[in-house]
Amino acid sequence: MTEFTPLVSLFGGALIGLAAVMLMAFHGRIAGMTGIVASVIPPLGSDWAWRAAFLAGAVIAPALIVAFAGGDVIGFHSPMPVEWLVAGGLIVGIGVTFGGGCTSGHGVCGMARFSVRSIVATLTFMATTAATVFIVRHVLGVL
Repeated sequence: MTEFTPLVSLFGGALIGLAAVMLMAFHGRIAGMTGIVASVIPPLGSDWAWRAAFLAGAVIAPALIVAFAGGDVIGFHSPMPVEWLVAGGLIVGIGVTFGGGCTSGHGVCGMARFSVRSIVATLTFMATTAATVFIVRHVLGVL
């Protein structure tokens, strides 16, 4: 069971929204993590510097919050075998390619712009997630 943290979650969500708005305002770009990562991996895009900085901030910011707030680091443990995690990552990568973006691009930025394509993509992500959880837990009985 996970701890209910509405204030911390609200603050984190607000920071994600602020980062998305600032990226659009200052660079005219969508804060979709898949697109940002794709141009940092060789061959490098012409605008790789801001992309690398954005990714570095996404990694460094939580570490700074934990360091300065004195909070406990939340441990990560998955009951799934590593092979399943790798397979899931590959399936998500395929879905991102066919879906034209990831949950951050469609769900955070696209829906905020009332993009019909992003709304449909996000509904598809959510339906697929619900179906996957149902199958894994109730059909396969894994968790």
